[in-house]
Amino acid sequence: MDWGRRYNLLLGLLKIQKNKMTPLKILNLQEKKEIEKKLNEQFGVDSIPGKIVMRGNERLFLYSGSLDEKEIKRLEVATFIERIGIYFAKIEENGEIRLSIEGTQILGKQIKKNTIEIDEKLLEQWMKGSEILFEDVNKNITVGSEIKNSLGVGGRGIGGGMEKPKGFVIIKYKGEFLGTGKASEEKISNFIPKNRRLREKS
Repeated sequence: MDWGRRYNLLLGLLKIQKNKMTPLKILNLQEKKEIEKKLNEQFGVDSIPGKIVMRGNERLFLYSGSLDEKEIKRLEVATFIERIGIYFAKIEENGEIRLSIEGTQILGKQIKKNTIEIDEKLLEQWMKGSEILFEDVNKNITVGSEIKNSLGVGGRGIGGGMEKPKGFVIIKYKGEFLGTGKASEEKISNFIPKNRRLREKS
């Protein structure tokens, strides 16, 4: 298939996707509290600044503007709106919330648990989109008080008898927030979008 046909096919698919987009919805106070409660359980977050706008049943955006839901709907009738505000989280099928890179940065000062601080070697690996093995975390970092407090243990490396975190964890480097990973028994999966990953040197 030549490029022209591929381009037209892509345009067609995008139009179909666009038409199937569900409307944006501003969460009410009770719905926002449910999100805050879940983020508190996962990461110790107490409150979310601004309004939460939902696209579909999973994508969440932070919005600090003055438009209400009726005004947004009137705009959607006139033109397609992909998003309002900053994409900060996704609700997974199991109900857990996965924060985006911006989400971890915006809420960073409130995040108190389920964080892992990596060193420079693992930083490059992480920013290239690769998963991180817990055995490498144990070799390359010292477990700080923040992680010890998060996991309810003290003084030991992750591979030396410490209970490993499970579910979503926040990755940090020198205090900078680098998004969310999914911890399993042996590794931390990476969710950095392909277009934001560090490219290999040519």
